[in-house]
Amino acid sequence: MARRGGGHRRAPGELETEVLAALWSGHRPATAAEVQQSIGGELAYTTVVTILTRLYDKGAVTREKQGRSYVYAPVEDEAGMAARRMGKLLDAYPDRARVLARFVSNLSRSDERTLRALLRDVERD
Repeated sequence: MARRGGGHRRAPGELETEVLAALWSGHRPATAAEVQQSIGGELAYTTVVTILTRLYDKGAVTREKQGRSYVYAPVEDEAGMAARRMGKLLDAYPDRARVLARFVSNLSRSDERTLRALLRDVERD
């Protein structure tokens, strides 16, 4: 879908993902202006601030006052964030066993081997 100015409409969560990717790639806390620059500067500064505030409210980033602005840092790395999202999706369904069974039945052989190995490691610990 086109927007004013000829841009494309982003999918839900796409902006948050872009902002998190910028924070992950920086490997240090960043201001909204630094995040804006990191993602190419196409988003308005106020949009970046809004997205960072939403991520903060969701517990996905921390923020600390630095001068007159905040610096933001992700709470988890990319894998941790993906795992958290998977957990939230799983929590949304009352029949967890059925959802997990369907998920496992759709894994590739390689992913299935990886999952089995991970489960063995957890059992050992």
